[in-house]
Amino acid sequence: MLAFIYARLYGLSMLTSSIDPARLRSVLGHFPSGVAAITALDGDGRPVGMAVSSFTSVSLSPPLVAFLPAKTSSTFPRIAERGTFCVNVLAADQEDVCRTLATPGGDKFAGLSWRPGPHGDPVLDGVAAWIACTIQSVHDAGDHHIVLGRVDDLAADTAAAPLLFFRSRYHHLAA
Repeated sequence: MLAFIYARLYGLSMLTSSIDPARLRSVLGHFPSGVAAITALDGDGRPVGMAVSSFTSVSLSPPLVAFLPAKTSSTFPRIAERGTFCVNVLAADQEDVCRTLATPGGDKFAGLSWRPGPHGDPVLDGVAAWIACTIQSVHDAGDHHIVLGRVDDLAADTAAAPLLFFRSRYHHLAA
């Protein structure tokens, strides 16, 4: 009902569409994003992680961030069980870290250096920034979840440039 009210207020159409998912992905790929690694410890104390480009700041007061894992993710349930996570904003030279964490299965942390963050969750070495969070809520969003995290602690390397993702490729900021 609220969506209908907003649509009426702002003159938006409530028509449903049959947008082809491949076309949607292609067009939305024209929006550049940063790349983050969401890390946690599983129930056995082993590090788990996933690469995401769907990470965003939500609120300054209270301090909230969000990321959107696919419902098919085998890693997110292990992060959700923990209740805390660390967002690692990947630096320009960490494309290999992204590729490792984006690959299903195996020991993704075998070749990665990290230290425990405030909740014990992995803070990866060399990241542009890290944000330690507690899961505030998880919302249904089609084939994804929207995970809201309360920011508990954070830090940034002001000299590090971020890794960017644009049109299905990795990029770096120009000097």
